[in-house]
Amino acid sequence: MPLNRVVIVGCGVIGATIAYELSQSPDLHITVIDAHAPASGSTGAALGVAMAVISQKAKGRNWRLREQSLRRYPTLLAELEAATGQLIQRNQGILKICFDIEDLPRWQSLQAIRQAQGYSLELWTPEQILERCPYLDVSRAVVGVYSPQDIQVNPTELTQALVTAARQRGVSFQFGEAVIGFETATSGATTICTGVQTAGQTFPTDRVIVAAGLGSTPLTASLPQPTVLGPVLGQGLRLHLAQPLGNPSSPLVINGNDIHLVPLGGGDYWIGATVEFPAHPDDPAAAIADFLSHPPDPSLLDEVLQGAIAYCPALAQGTITDRWFGLRPRPQGQAAPVLKPLEGCANGMLATGHYRNGVLLAPATALAVRDWVLG
Repeated sequence: MPLNRVVIVGCGVIGATIAYELSQSPDLHITVIDAHAPASGSTGAALGVAMAVISQKAKGRNWRLREQSLRRYPTLLAELEAATGQLIQRNQGILKICFDIEDLPRWQSLQAIRQAQGYSLELWTPEQILERCPYLDVSRAVVGVYSPQDIQVNPTELTQALVTAARQRGVSFQFGEAVIGFETATSGATTICTGVQTAGQTFPTDRVIVAAGLGSTPLTASLPQPTVLGPVLGQGLRLHLAQPLGNPSSPLVINGNDIHLVPLGGGDYWIGATVEFPAHPDDPAAAIADFLSHPPDPSLLDEVLQGAIAYCPALAQGTITDRWFGLRPRPQGQAAPVLKPLEGCANGMLATGHYRNGVLLAPATALAVRDWVLG
């Protein structure tokens, strides 16, 4: 009997992208299980800024995953829009404003590295920044680092399109069902997962992929090597300006002081995000409970807004129309993301713990899982 039943646990942007990539193999029978609706966790709170070329990661696994995603995104988005008939909101090009003269040699070095890798990374003078973005305050700027290849994509729209397209290809989605454990069988020294259990039923499987974000920790707690992911809170806001910034036909995602300004169209912008570590870093369950039982500190988000106003003064005239927060899954004791075999389950794989780079690394993660499933 061919090993063709695949169960994916989790339907954020990671699980949904994995489901879509696997759905292109017609012999696979794929089921995705999530206790919530698609993109309900950290995906739904993300800004979707995919910093690949503009990242200081220039070699090793970090760069390889970024580059794979960068190469896949154009074709992926085109495929999804053709399949669903819906446009996925996105922006092309990211500009990072640097304020510290000591950082300039690093950017010059990265520019040379990217050129050798076949990518363009432009270093703009403050005057050149103003030519493209006259609404910015460049009085303290040293250089603008512009990556025309990098993108920003709406995480919720992306995830919903992935689900729709995968469902068209026969993928089964089980929402509102929480996975409570795995059914296993042992042959000699090898243990495999034969089923994924929810409160209502067991889903037989030949391959299982855990892409459940923070939910991955309790799912692996009984395995020989649990995967511990700690929550890091991120807050963001949506702001409306009566007069949009610059040329609406060619908007740029701006990053200054590690604060993103994301144009959404119609004078709307996302601004974020905070990075708030838990009071109980050694106890993920307690940290999650603490975050969820106490409202986020609004003053920290206000500081982010003031940081954005510092490099874009026009934002001070805007009206805040929404505030939100989410918990990012940050691996403890290992690098993000966790992309490896599931310890104690020979036919299982972990694809989780992407921390602040879930949207950026979703395509590369899905390709890695596809290669594993197909052998």
